[in-house]
Amino acid sequence: MSSGGLELGLSKLWQLDPDIVFLNHGSFGASPMAVLDHQTELRAIMESDPVNFIDGQGRELWAEAITRLSGFLNADPNGMAFVANATTGVNTVLSSLDIGIGDEVVVTDTTYQACRNAVDHHSSIKGFSVKVANIPIPLTSKHEAIDAVLSQVGSNTKLAMIDTVSSPTGIRMPFEELVEILNGRGVDTLLDAAHGPGLIPLDISRLNAAFVTGNCHKWLCTPKGSAFLHARSDKLHIRPLVISHGATLPEKLGPRFRLEFDWTGTVDPTAWMCIPFAIDHLGSLFEGGWDEIISRNHHMALAARSLIIDRVGLQPVCSEEFITSMAAFIIPGSPHHPDPDPLHDLLYRAHGIQVPVQGWTNHAARYLRISSHLYNDLGQYRRLSEALIHELG
Repeated sequence: MSSGGLELGLSKLWQLDPDIVFLNHGSFGASPMAVLDHQTELRAIMESDPVNFIDGQGRELWAEAITRLSGFLNADPNGMAFVANATTGVNTVLSSLDIGIGDEVVVTDTTYQACRNAVDHHSSIKGFSVKVANIPIPLTSKHEAIDAVLSQVGSNTKLAMIDTVSSPTGIRMPFEELVEILNGRGVDTLLDAAHGPGLIPLDISRLNAAFVTGNCHKWLCTPKGSAFLHARSDKLHIRPLVISHGATLPEKLGPRFRLEFDWTGTVDPTAWMCIPFAIDHLGSLFEGGWDEIISRNHHMALAARSLIIDRVGLQPVCSEEFITSMAAFIIPGSPHHPDPDPLHDLLYRAHGIQVPVQGWTNHAARYLRISSHLYNDLGQYRRLSEALIHELG
């Protein structure tokens, strides 16, 4: 299907509530019906003979998913493992690394709160220090972000956790440059690519980060609970959070990394097994495949961003160069805690618009963030702008 297929109503491929303007793909993603149908078929096969599926066909489907995702991200399949979500990937790395008293871990003040919590938790157990880089808002130059991170890197820095795209602000971090610089300084990078696959071009082999973890259930639109953790070839000594049979299986059956990460106990593996289907299904909608999808979503987000700036007068959190398929704005007023922000509830209940409004105490600010995927159209953002004009005055 060419890009003209947009006129055919790609929103019909999803089962989103037609009475709700859904502008929050970035939080949990949304799976097309065909992908969910494929998962249902896999589950039916599994439940017809769970033992045969898990010990037989399931192994083949698992290996295929590892191979296809690795190809999509240009990653080494020998270092690719499946986890439930990127937060699990972050915790896995922090649990495995030999870092302790006297060592430092660098994060940013835009780090996803769940991942920051994980860093603080392991700091309290292992005794390493946490250094926080303050990202200027609004961000107008990538050098501001790079300098902010590097200002916190010292001789005791062992690890830096860097976002591909910051969740609260939607800012695309200059992670490629940061990984290269940090590698040169002997500092390992844990790249939080929760917003990565299907949102931005991601070349893991070229990046050469020590660790990359990311979600497939967001922009690749796979079923919920499908994510990955990739370890560089010199970091394959890390272990999963759950130690299971792979710890004692003979290595003649495979590398220890593969044995341990591929079986951590009984789970429903079908979300991961849907990755090849989701890549092919959505990629087939456009002649340009995923490159065209990423470009289309990016341009829609830019158009929506301009519309909201022009019509509502909101200040964006960054300049245009940092926009992917998400864009955030500064909302007047002090952050509300705990979330949800009252404006979020008002937009949802009074206007039928699902869009995140979050108080970010690190910046003493409130942010509204829009997302754009194939089911969105510019009219939905016009409706948001009218609601914001009405509610913000």
